[in-house]
Amino acid sequence: MPKHLILCDCSGSQTIDATGLSQATGLACSRMHSALCTAETGAAARAIADEGNDEPIICCTQERRVFDEIAADLGVEAPACLDLRDRAGWTDDTAPLLPKMSALVAEATLPARPDKSLDVTSEGLCLIIGSAKAALAAAKRLAPVLGVTVLLTDDSDPPDSRDFDTIRARVTAAQGALGGFTLRLDALRQVDPGGRGALSWTAPRDGAETTCDIILDLSGGTPLFPAPEKREGYLRADPGSLTAVADAILAASQLTGTFEKPLYVAVEPLLCAHSRAGQTGCTKCLDICPTGAISPAGEHVSIDPMVCAGCGACAARCPSGAISYDAPPPDMILRRIQTLASAYRRAGGEAPRLLVHDASHGAEMIRLAARHGRGLPADVIPLEVSALSGFGHAEILAALASGFAEVTVLLSPTTERDAPDQEIPLAQAMAGGHPVRLLDLADPDALCEALYDADASTPLAEPVLPMGNRRQVARLAARALNPGTEVLDLPAAAPYGAVVVDTDACTLCLSCVSLCPSGALLDNEDLPQLRFQEDACLQCGLCANICPEKAITLEPRMNLTDAALGQVVLNEEEPFACIECGTLFGSKSTIEKITEKLAGKHSMFGTSQAARMIQMCENCRINAQFHSADNPFASAERPRPRTTEDYLSNRKVQTPNRKDH
Repeated sequence: MPKHLILCDCSGSQTIDATGLSQATGLACSRMHSALCTAETGAAARAIADEGNDEPIICCTQERRVFDEIAADLGVEAPACLDLRDRAGWTDDTAPLLPKMSALVAEATLPARPDKSLDVTSEGLCLIIGSAKAALAAAKRLAPVLGVTVLLTDDSDPPDSRDFDTIRARVTAAQGALGGFTLRLDALRQVDPGGRGALSWTAPRDGAETTCDIILDLSGGTPLFPAPEKREGYLRADPGSLTAVADAILAASQLTGTFEKPLYVAVEPLLCAHSRAGQTGCTKCLDICPTGAISPAGEHVSIDPMVCAGCGACAARCPSGAISYDAPPPDMILRRIQTLASAYRRAGGEAPRLLVHDASHGAEMIRLAARHGRGLPADVIPLEVSALSGFGHAEILAALASGFAEVTVLLSPTTERDAPDQEIPLAQAMAGGHPVRLLDLADPDALCEALYDADASTPLAEPVLPMGNRRQVARLAARALNPGTEVLDLPAAAPYGAVVVDTDACTLCLSCVSLCPSGALLDNEDLPQLRFQEDACLQCGLCANICPEKAITLEPRMNLTDAALGQVVLNEEEPFACIECGTLFGSKSTIEKITEKLAGKHSMFGTSQAARMIQMCENCRINAQFHSADNPFASAERPRPRTTEDYLSNRKVQTPNRKDH
């Protein structure tokens, strides 16, 4: 269905070149409106009602609610909205805005992929944790709408009310999320409802377990979970703040029913380099996950989708691609980047800069800067992403290779810093001198100053289109951004690099080959060799951990030459020829060392003839052992198989003749 831009200059406060925009994007544009959300709502209604002929895109997001209500009254789907005003139109920059607006329109026309999710059911079983003063008051307000149990953390006596259950205990462990919390309790004491007088507690017992759908933590102590603000269903408030407690109570009252939990990441266990044969290798995702959603599961890791908060840090740091962000998938982010860059150039722009931000803090900073400040420069194109931590070095390099002169990532106060603090230096080391910046600002004016005062930079002369997985994208982009460079030095813990072998210590046991998860280390079936393909190396460290001689070290770097795609020999030795048949087997040094240690010194190789077997290949060794005087395989002649005639003859001998009686 063709798309149609519905334009509005917002009471003449911005300038939009409708003709140029139509020519640059290939989309039809409406006449220029000035009050589409107020005096000209009739024109908006006609455009929305005409949805059967084309798909309207209203170039205003501030009054999206008004347009949605109009669509609901007309009984049609809500129209798409595009913010041209705050992101482009409202600016103090006098440079032409057509390239930037064309890029934003081109991005808005890309098809969106449906998000994946699973259903989560909460029956409203709520556990309130805290002192009697805070917890009991909250329980009285929630009891009419939720199934409430109060866990008292102080030494209070049981309350007189039996409108809800009350216990005293100490929480020793907690896991789960909305609709599926499990807690282990020690010193559990329940209310004894029998007898006259004040209610009393039962005797304490340890090792109890309870489940609930919602946890309201008013204890004011240490949170039950890491990154508590990211744990759905876990509401925590300062018991001394009436406003915070009231907000938490209101939020808890709404957590009943069936909810859609987004599935943020996809996992491919076969690609995971976490461990092999009980040896630990890569732990990047385990180390960086703020919520504890990732746990070891044998040779790979598993991610609890109920606990995952979708920060994307694991996907950005995963060296093998076993974990990928899926909301949206990486190829969609790359497509958006490439669309923005190419549309900007087609409309006459030369050196665009990319500003990556989130949908809350970053978007609000841009809106405030546009309304009350200088707005964004004309060459700064904003890219809104759902997970800032998941925008890693591969995406940054792809943006630079696609024609952006600079990439700036604007953090928000809730962004986990671990992933950006490692990904930005890695991107800078591979960017070929192109600016890559990380901004941590909360003032819109400071954002404007940082963007307007930045030194001018030159984009890649001939942009390329990086394709493939994230490793392939990073390599292709790095080659384009570093022409003439053969090897790039990278920071420690980079997912690219070489394996360095101490040939004097290495015995070619090939333990590293058997455990390498990516196939970067290989052997040679015909010769005693250790081979290496650098492009496949994940720098997971499994080879260094398993090496019995500690002969392996890792060197973080990126080899940009074609040699990285082929195999090189890290260590090799002269093969040993079998003394009987001449077949090459093992390495000469190894056989000589074994002969020296065992010949004449071990009971199995005490004689010279037995010692010769050490220097034989497998087939000759078995043959020599079989024909030796003390052959362990030797045995007596095999008895003749018994037949039916044998059994019948034996029976006649044992059975007396009846005529003799």
